[in-house]
Amino acid sequence: MHLDLVTLVVAEYDPAIVFFTEVLGFELAEDSPSLTNDGRPKRWVVVRPPGGGTGLLLARADGEQQATAVGNQVAGRVGFFLRVDDFEATYRRMVEAGVEFVSPPRTEPYGRVAVFRDLVGNPWDLLGPT
Repeated sequence: MHLDLVTLVVAEYDPAIVFFTEVLGFELAEDSPSLTNDGRPKRWVVVRPPGGGTGLLLARADGEQQATAVGNQVAGRVGFFLRVDDFEATYRRMVEAGVEFVSPPRTEPYGRVAVFRDLVGNPWDLLGPT
């Protein structure tokens, strides 16, 4: 058993795809036309870290209630954790790409960590070895 997908509510598909693939380095696993429960067109967009693992279903907000979740997916807490092998290189690449870091890198018992925001404002931990 494994966790296959986690939904991330976004404002629009294409900017989210660019952020996750070009800035974070995820792979676009799927981008297919689909329909909402009431028959309106939407897309099924999945991005995954290189090599697989749990993917993100990038879901465009549909309606006012979902729009309020954009950027507040986990009520302001860090809810996503991106572990990388080369923390320093990834951190530098993300800074150069304009990613907003809300805390500078620090060393914790579990490794190097810095908090950043995704394109809609959700906080993430960038994690790596010490």
